[in-house]
Formats: sequence, structure tokens, C-alpha cells
Amino acid sequence: MNYRHAFHAGGYADVVKHAVLSLIVAYLKRKDAAFFVLDSHAGRGRYNLTDGESERTGEAQSGIARLFAKTDVPAVLAPYLGVVRSFQECANVLKWYPGSPRVVRALMRRQDRLFVAERHPDEAAALMAEFSRDRQVKVFTIDGYHAVRSFLPPRERRGLVLIDPPFESADEFERLAEALRDGLARWATGTFVLWYPIKRPDAVAAFLGDVAAACGSRTAIALEVLVSQPDGIRLAGCGLVVVNPPYTLSREAGAFLPYLADLFGGGYGAEGRVVTLCGT
Repeated sequence: MNYRHAFHAGGYADVVKHAVLSLIVAYLKRKDAAFFVLDSHAGRGRYNLTDGESERTGEAQSGIARLFAKTDVPAVLAPYLGVVRSFQECANVLKWYPGSPRVVRALMRRQDRLFVAERHPDEAAALMAEFSRDRQVKVFTIDGYHAVRSFLPPRERRGLVLIDPPFESADEFERLAEALRDGLARWATGTFVLWYPIKRPDAVAAFLGDVAAACGSRTAIALEVLVSQPDGIRLAGCGLVVVNPPYTLSREAGAFLPYLADLFGGGYGAEGRVVTLCGT
């Protein structure tokens, strides 16, 4: 319960996660049929990058601020950057950063729904205030893993589940893999997106093996950005497992992950990659 995402808002891990999330939502919008999104560990709706929490770590300055200032950004990042820019009071001044619920909501249509879960009381209260008048969004003050068990399957046949835990627990990789198994048992056709940190390559490899075992014949890919060589202690990068991904996602991710790795790392060990875990 000590984790507060405000300290990390707009860092490179957020950029990677929300860029991928934007592409998946944009793909879902290609069909008229409604889709459903569950954000299981939502944080709050938006973050002020000029307040004490964000400025204390400086992660946004080495993350979204670098990308925001670039003019040679890959075209596939347009949906994500368009959302970020829409939150600013002045076009060229970066002050606000949208959390995952706001990224999704900005891209939704009238027929789509969003459920957000957050167990931290203060963050949940901020979410409720953010979406108090929005009938397409429901906020729940509950544990994110419980949300996966409680809200799936939705009435919509299409959609995605974002599971982005804070990794406070030593067994978080195991809990994340179990949540995927649980979610797929309830909603086999949903797209599942699981965020994970990269510190120890052996722990990540074991987790990805568990994911492949849980997926069976389904397609699953891992999208990773490394900003440094893993040393087992510090955060060297992050990844997203995507199960039942849009068929366009591997190609699109391959167009911008190396770019982000170079932007945020640029030295020894920096790499952006797409790995097929199972399926085609």
C-alpha cells in the first residue's frame, strides 16, 4: 500500500506502456462494435508533473519530456502523443500526464466502457472525482487481482484487460501469471496486457515461460525496452506481455521500441525488441 504512481508518472516505463495501450485501443476502434476495458491497477486519472511528487524523482524529465520535445517521432506514436498533448494547457508546455484510465478514455467512443480498479484509498478517491460525471466509466476501490476475477467476462465480446501491478510483493510475477490464467479462463478472446519490470533476466524468463504455458495455442508476444544492461538490482527496462494481440501490433511495436530504447537509454545494453512467446 506504500506505492504511489505519482512519483513515477511520465517515466519511460509509462511511455512504453501507454504507447502500446493506445495502439491496441486504436485497433479496437476499427470495428463499430463496442469494446470493454478493465484497468486493474489504475492509479489516478492524471498527474501534475510540476508538483513535488513528480519533481522529486525527475522520471518525467527523462521520460515523456524527452519524447514531447522531439520532432522525429515515429508515426505510430501519434495516437499516444495526441492524447498527451490534449491534456496540456499550453501546446508546447508539458504539465499534465494522463494515467492509463485517461489514455483509454480519451480514445473511447460512445458505445465503449471502462472499468477501473484501485485499492489505494487516496488514488481511488482521485479517480472517482476524475470520472464522477462519466457514465461510461466505473471506479472500484478493490484489489486489482480481485477485479480480474469479478468483472470478467464482460457483456462485450471485444476488449482488453490491463494488469499493471506495483511489484511490491516478492511473488508478484507468480501472481501476475496466475491472474492471466484466471482471466483467460473467464474471457478467452480478450486481449490481455501485463506490465513487468526488467531487473533479473532469470526472473523475467521464468515469468515469460509461465505466460507461454498459460496461453496454450493462443498468440502471445513480449514487447520490451531496455535502457541499460540488467544487473539484477536496478530497473534496467520494462516489458509488456500482450496475449491475443492485434495482428498489427508486432509490426507497429517494432517501429518504435528501438527508437524509445535509444531515446531513453542510448548506451550499452539499450534495446527495443518484440519477442514471440507462443502462437504465430
